[in-house]
Amino acid sequence: MYKLPKAFVTTVVGSYPKFPEAQEAIKARKRGEISEEEFHQRVRPAIEKAVVDQIEAGIDIVSDGEQSREDMVVYFAERIKGYTIGDWVRIFDNEYFRKPIVVDRLEFVAPMTIVDWEYARSIAGGRPVKVTITGPYTMADWSFDRFYGDRRELVLELAKVLRKEIEELVKRGATVIQIDEPALSTRPLPEEAELAKEALEIMLRGVEAKKIVHVCFGRVEKILPQLLEFPVDQLDLEFKNSNFRLLPYLKEYGFDKELGYGVVDVHTTRVETVNEIIEAVEKLLRLDIVGPEKIYLDPDCGLKRLPREIAKAKMRVIAEAARILRKRYGYE
Repeated sequence: MYKLPKAFVTTVVGSYPKFPEAQEAIKARKRGEISEEEFHQRVRPAIEKAVVDQIEAGIDIVSDGEQSREDMVVYFAERIKGYTIGDWVRIFDNEYFRKPIVVDRLEFVAPMTIVDWEYARSIAGGRPVKVTITGPYTMADWSFDRFYGDRRELVLELAKVLRKEIEELVKRGATVIQIDEPALSTRPLPEEAELAKEALEIMLRGVEAKKIVHVCFGRVEKILPQLLEFPVDQLDLEFKNSNFRLLPYLKEYGFDKELGYGVVDVHTTRVETVNEIIEAVEKLLRLDIVGPEKIYLDPDCGLKRLPREIAKAKMRVIAEAARILRKRYGYE
């Protein structure tokens, strides 16, 4: 079994540049040429490349790179009964996705992430493999609702469906589960954060695993008091892109959870230096917000929009900075 370091653990948010094998499998499945089982078999070479890249870079807690996911919302919507997939919608710049539509009562049909997670775990050399699940708040926010007619009801129904996925994962031995809620930062209001919290309580109550929520970009400081009450062990947040604007707020409100500390910017191909990352961590340590044992170093968000060699280089500098920090602070 891989032994995690006692401090400055390195990880990823989840997604990784998509490999051709995965892209072709997604297209073939969409055309109806292959079954769900064959689809996941065809994605395996891409998952292997993503996992190997993370291991070679020195990452401690890895992911399957979300290689089977056309989109973080569409992937789950295609596998939850009650959804249909609509037309292409522009998100920003030249980024589009097929907007899911809720047309009937939502129901869990079968496990959605387990096959890929189990394969990633089998090749991860004993490293923990993080499971990433798109959260119910984001699923609802990025869908059209033509059935429930009540946003809160839709969010909570999605939470119940996703709870079943989490229960299946834990039965199979998953130890690190991350809920991704990027939509939450686009509407940073206390009442919205309370709705997300209510959904998380449905999903995570009594779950025996490390529980993480990832929220990136936007004015997260406006809902930080509510985030601190989320029923999770770790908050994984973006810092680098906003020049570490959140740090004074963490100090102000008091932080008692693990911190997923985003130290490389996923929106630029410039690779940060090891010293930049060390300085960012020491800035956090000087504020006495959280100790080294609770600091998890990772990118601001998923790496999927970067070229593979840039994504790998960014992971490598995170891992090298972590090694230096462990030695400097007596954790080796």
